[in-house]
Amino acid sequence: MNTHNIVEIIPFSSDLKDPIKTLNKEWLQKYFRVEEKDEIVLSNPQEEIIDKGGMIFYAKYNNEILGTVSLLKIDNTTFELSKMAVSDKAQGLGIGNKLLVHCLAVAEERNIKRLFLYSNTKLLPAIHLYEKFGFVEIPLEDGVYERADIKMEKLLP
Repeated sequence: MNTHNIVEIIPFSSDLKDPIKTLNKEWLQKYFRVEEKDEIVLSNPQEEIIDKGGMIFYAKYNNEILGTVSLLKIDNTTFELSKMAVSDKAQGLGIGNKLLVHCLAVAEERNIKRLFLYSNTKLLPAIHLYEKFGFVEIPLEDGVYERADIKMEKLLP
């Protein structure tokens, strides 16, 4: 079997601290702008996500990291699905789908009861993907991200 054409989801490791920043900045600069909060988290993923109980996952395809997603710990049963980005050159490979499937499996495994996310309604493919996985719109509080105009959550069994 040719394993080069398989998208593999791998966890964060200290030698893989750059792709979360590279992929997210590429995505943010394309659609919005990099906010100060983004810069802090993306420049220090170990301290800002991992050390606080969160998780970062990467999608690897043909030995290249082409996608990423994070689960930011809010408390033991609530995490924010965040920092999801897929390289333009990997669009259409179903990487966003695979990253979400992985996050939901990890959430179930760790008994996480609630995932939420912030997005923007102009990102229709992303919104449709979240809806497909059972995320529903909930009220959005002010001041989280300038770009966020929608908040969604998924309650897990």
